[in-house]
Amino acid sequence: MRIVIPLFDGFTALDAVGPYEVLRMLPGAETVFAAEAVGPVRDSAKTLALTADASFEEITACDVLVVPGGRGVRDFLADAGLIEWVRRTHATTTWTTSVCTGSLALAAAGLLDGLTAACHWSAAEELNGLGAVYTEERVVFHDERRIVTSAGVSSGIDMALALAGRIAGRTTAEAIQLMIEYDPQPPFDAGSLGKAPQAAKDLLKAGLNR
Repeated sequence: MRIVIPLFDGFTALDAVGPYEVLRMLPGAETVFAAEAVGPVRDSAKTLALTADASFEEITACDVLVVPGGRGVRDFLADAGLIEWVRRTHATTTWTTSVCTGSLALAAAGLLDGLTAACHWSAAEELNGLGAVYTEERVVFHDERRIVTSAGVSSGIDMALALAGRIAGRTTAEAIQLMIEYDPQPPFDAGSLGKAPQAAKDLLKAGLNR
C-alpha cells in the first residue's frame, strides 16, 4: 500500500507529519514524500524541512494521497500543473485525503464540488468559493467519492486514525493510537472558534507567529 504526501514550500509541518506517523504503521505501508523536485522542502516557518524522495512526475499512482495545508497552499493552487497532478492521482487512489487548507487543493481540482468538507476555519469562505461546502466537523468522510477532509493542523491525526480503522480495522487503528500514545488532554479549551476566548482571537488577528 503506497501512501503519498505531497510537499510544497510553506506547508504546515504537522499537517504532513501527523498523518505520516499514523499511516506509516499500517501493514504493508510504504510512505513517500513527493515534491516538484527531490530534496528538502521548507515549512511555513522556514525553520524546518522535510525531504522529498520522489518528484511529482515520478508519482503516477498511489493508494492513499494525503494533501497537507499551510501558507504555501495558495501557490500550489495557482499552479495548474500541480492541481492537474492531484486530479490525475486521485483517479488511482483508494482514498484521497486532506488536512487543514489542503482541502483547497482538492476543491480546486474539482474533487469537492457540492460536498461538505473540513478545513482550517480561517479558509472557510475560500473553500466555499471553490465549490465545496465548509463544515465545522473535524473529519468528514465521503466514502462514495473516496475522499476524506479534516480541519486544522492537529485534526490530521484524528483523520489518519479513522482512516486506519477503515483500511485495517479497529484493532489495528487502536494499536497505532496506543503506540503513538495519542490520548489528548489539552490544558486549555480553546481549540475552535466556538470555544476560544476573545482575547485569543484578538491575539491571532494581531499577528501571532504561525
